[in-house]
Amino acid sequence: MNTKPIIAFTPGDPAGIGPEILVAGWAKLCEICVPVVVGSTQSIFRALLSTNNKLTTLSIAHPQWAKGLPNQIDIVEGTKVDLNTLEWGKVDARGGACARDCLHFAIDLALAGAVAAIVTGPLHKESLRLAGETHPGHTEILAERCGVKDYAMVLATNEVAVLHATLHMAMLDIFSCLTPEHLAGQAALLSNLLERLGKGKPRIALPGLNPHAGDGGLFGDEEARILTPAVRLARSNGIDLIGPISPDNVFIRAFDGEFDGIVALYHDQGHIPLKLIGRRRCVNITAGLPIVRTSVAHGTAFDIAGKGSANPDSLLEATRWALRLLG
Repeated sequence: MNTKPIIAFTPGDPAGIGPEILVAGWAKLCEICVPVVVGSTQSIFRALLSTNNKLTTLSIAHPQWAKGLPNQIDIVEGTKVDLNTLEWGKVDARGGACARDCLHFAIDLALAGAVAAIVTGPLHKESLRLAGETHPGHTEILAERCGVKDYAMVLATNEVAVLHATLHMAMLDIFSCLTPEHLAGQAALLSNLLERLGKGKPRIALPGLNPHAGDGGLFGDEEARILTPAVRLARSNGIDLIGPISPDNVFIRAFDGEFDGIVALYHDQGHIPLKLIGRRRCVNITAGLPIVRTSVAHGTAFDIAGKGSANPDSLLEATRWALRLLG
């Protein structure tokens, strides 16, 4: 009897590299879990052809029938979208609809306890929008489907985890979302996640919004008006939040071991440095959900999709993190 946890894998947009990395990494996935694809047999078959892979596929009705065999990909059909004429590397409403359908299906399986966790492949935001999806990405869809209001995207490496206090929005819009209460709540989410990962009482840094964290008010008042009160509020609630710290050196200090986590104030403040330093070791985690969900930290890579050259390392790392979160 297989005692490894059953984990659902959604390939993401079928026109991107998601199906290919699943095929390429399948045998290694079977070493650490019982993987089951919640996706489209059509898209997996296309990926097998593009990678010249000899694995077989088996359509199953429920994840409990997954065998975790390195030479057989078990698939629960997560969509009815016909992908026969879908082109690799092209924005297409069918790709967005397929990715959304499969994500919804996998979330429902996890909420019902049929799978232990979800590991997701990359979505394409334009394809999602063409399919009629109003949410810009995984994090927001997951939160709505799970019925939670307090949630966040976290990019993580073994050295540091970075929570993003705001997500996919224009820079001009982030200022209305940054309040002491919101930032203190986000710091609490990150602290709870890090504790689950065995960090004890985590030390968390809050970067400044302005250059040099405002230099005492020379470059804006957001540090004094928003960020310092957020730190006080978080600390009054038992969260070890430190800041605001000049954003140009907070990541260096974190990777040197001074901090376990960082609350980035906007998308690129967190994404750019962590992806630059962490590269394929980065994983995406959704904090605040009642289920475990991790993801690759890269996009659909339409430029190389269908060429059989996609690297599955980020998918394998995301799976290892899902297992860590399961305990």
